[in-house]
Amino acid sequence: MAATVSICTSALGAEISATGAELVRLRDRTGADLLWDGDPAFWTGRSPLLFPMVGRARGDRITVAGRSYDMGQHGFARTSTFALVRSDAASCTWRLDASEATRQRYPFAFRLDVTYRIDDATLHMEAEVTNTDAVVMPASFGFHPALRWPLPYGKPRSEHEIVFERAEPAPIRRPVDGLLSAAQFPTPVRDGHLLLNDGLFEDGALIFDTLASRSVVYGEAIRVDFPRMPHLGIWTKPGAGYVCIEPWQGYASPEGFDGDFADKPGMVPVAPGATETFAMSISVER
Repeated sequence: MAATVSICTSALGAEISATGAELVRLRDRTGADLLWDGDPAFWTGRSPLLFPMVGRARGDRITVAGRSYDMGQHGFARTSTFALVRSDAASCTWRLDASEATRQRYPFAFRLDVTYRIDDATLHMEAEVTNTDAVVMPASFGFHPALRWPLPYGKPRSEHEIVFERAEPAPIRRPVDGLLSAAQFPTPVRDGHLLLNDGLFEDGALIFDTLASRSVVYGEAIRVDFPRMPHLGIWTKPGAGYVCIEPWQGYASPEGFDGDFADKPGMVPVAPGATETFAMSISVER
């Protein structure tokens, strides 16, 4: 099985790994890298997929029907080996099926298909979560792409900003020991603009759990669209050369939450035989 697959058009190129079905390289028409390189001095991730959970659960354990299961932050898809279902010049699809190993952490039968497709200068990323079990399956899903900060277009790091599609007046949340803070914090978005600086991230990610926008523009060059993803995380480690723009369905367990996995806020109940689709795209607008 191929360890990685490359897809491209004349305007954009991408490389996807079998490990986690993770996007590991994204290049524009000139060959300039747009995605973080995974430097272990800061963070080895590049664009992990978050399934069956976004964020963290209390004690790194979830409860299903009264039984406790180990579940690390962001679930297990990002460290699992996917099978390549198909590929052509500009697209590829990867699959992860439930196994004895996944059932030890998540006691459901599922199929996760992840498709990457390039159309001109846009990379489309789509995940289909299918419940192959006989019971309702709670699941959440998130994307976690780390884009270079600064982007390779000459603008200094201090002048990069994220412009939201709509005003974002609602308070944000912060992580507390990996969980969602009970406290709310004033939004750092001003008139739809978030000017990036390391100080924003000294207390961890910015978590938009009440989000109006479904699209942002980063660095005046990259458009990120996530029409059906209702939550957003923005994160980096201060001083690192990336910023993660993370469309989510779901988020970390709130402080104090210790209920059943199905009752964790942000979970989607997937009916037996049903498929839920989660999608985002990254477009180069220059």
